[in-house]
Amino acid sequence: MHIKKLLFVFLILASCSTKKTELLWGNPLDQIGSQSSPKAIDINQDGVLDIVIGAGRNEYQSSDKGVIALDGKTGEILWQHESIDQVYGSATLLDITGDGIQDVFIGGRSNQFYAINGSNGENIWKWNYTYEHDSKLKYAKYNFHNAVLVPDQTNDQLEDLLVVCGGNSKADPNSKNNRFSGLLMLLNSKNGEVIAVDTMPDGLESYMPPLFIKDNQSIIFGTGGETINGKLYQTTLSALKAGDISKAKVLTEDSSGHGFIAPCVAVDLNMDGVLDIAAISHGSNMYAIDGKTSKTLWHTNIPETESSNGFAVGFFNEDKTPDLFTFVSKGVWPQSTGSVQILLDGKTGKKIYSNSLGCTGFSSPVVYDLNHDGVDEAIISINEYDCAAGFTSNSKLDISTRLLAIDFRNNRIQTIDQQQRFKNIFSTPYIGDMDDDGYLDIVHCQYFCPNSILLSFMGMKVKRISTSIKMRNDVKWGAYMGSDGSGVFR
Repeated sequence: MHIKKLLFVFLILASCSTKKTELLWGNPLDQIGSQSSPKAIDINQDGVLDIVIGAGRNEYQSSDKGVIALDGKTGEILWQHESIDQVYGSATLLDITGDGIQDVFIGGRSNQFYAINGSNGENIWKWNYTYEHDSKLKYAKYNFHNAVLVPDQTNDQLEDLLVVCGGNSKADPNSKNNRFSGLLMLLNSKNGEVIAVDTMPDGLESYMPPLFIKDNQSIIFGTGGETINGKLYQTTLSALKAGDISKAKVLTEDSSGHGFIAPCVAVDLNMDGVLDIAAISHGSNMYAIDGKTSKTLWHTNIPETESSNGFAVGFFNEDKTPDLFTFVSKGVWPQSTGSVQILLDGKTGKKIYSNSLGCTGFSSPVVYDLNHDGVDEAIISINEYDCAAGFTSNSKLDISTRLLAIDFRNNRIQTIDQQQRFKNIFSTPYIGDMDDDGYLDIVHCQYFCPNSILLSFMGMKVKRISTSIKMRNDVKWGAYMGSDGSGVFR
């Protein structure tokens, strides 16, 4: 780790600051890795936010470190929770024990979904599959994706959980065999009981984390996969609670052999005071849907690319309309051969920035105005190796991972951190003020990669960088699906 490089970069970004940028911790964690993203919570009540992240060993392997909590001051493990497979979801946070510490809801492969006591890592409840003969819940035996909070449905004064379960990881690509309907589920946060459930209206698999919009009590969800057509739907919380989403409205669809996998976002793009929907299909079809009329405001396609990456939202140009930044991958899954960064004007959908940095990766950007010029910058994680070798290459790869800041106004890219023989394929960074000192902190992940197997878990580092960036405004998009994990930008 090159501390001098970190200091140099952030002195450029915040030259008026006297605080130095430094790596506070980056402790190695052996034998595990992660496809999850860090979330911040004060577990030990010391006034410094701690980090919770899903983890695990290789696919279909159990681990005593399926979910871990790291001390925000030191990086030491505060607690760990076992798992039967990789926990790739990111934490949804809600205090259900009444101790003033947020508890952790998180899921992943092999039918895992846990409610974990945030203070000590003990299991509160977990999903228990006993529904072989239920016409709908018989499909609730696959992967659990990110959950979002919805208003209390059980009169226990606690918000409840909206989550999608679906996707058979053992189904063959480009085949419809052994593929089953995804489920949209409403779970009691206190005990995990099913409040309501229904299958997807088109009977297709589903991977996309749902989006809940409080303003009109609507739910946005998607179907399809990397090689299966899919649709983007809108239903209501009341329809789901009644157990029937068959009449959900189709907002748009991708008929090019791709579904909707990445989370969509709710953001007002036409400045009418109503949240619109911005979505991207796996076929790199990008849509803005009017929140009032459900009509398409604009549609943009990035040819010969695919995307499993969600949008980050920020103000990246001179107007007052939020804009959208994401990654797409060159080539066809799983033989992806590169990465393209795309910035769209939120008002028109026109591409206003494009670059080809690094090879394929599925982490999402985070956003803040780092240099206080009124225009946001993006922080992204990229991997550098011989992209032409492909994502599933068996050849020896000379790989490194870099954390970058992109200044769109000045067309400048700066390295924050760099590590040889490490990768970051999936994890979105976290940014925020962890110790309430008025300066921005960055937490990001790096995964040991001494050979060519990009998807293997062989050890990891979670790093906290304390920067010289003074906090003048709250961070709105500082984690996966936004700072609060809801996917809503206000």
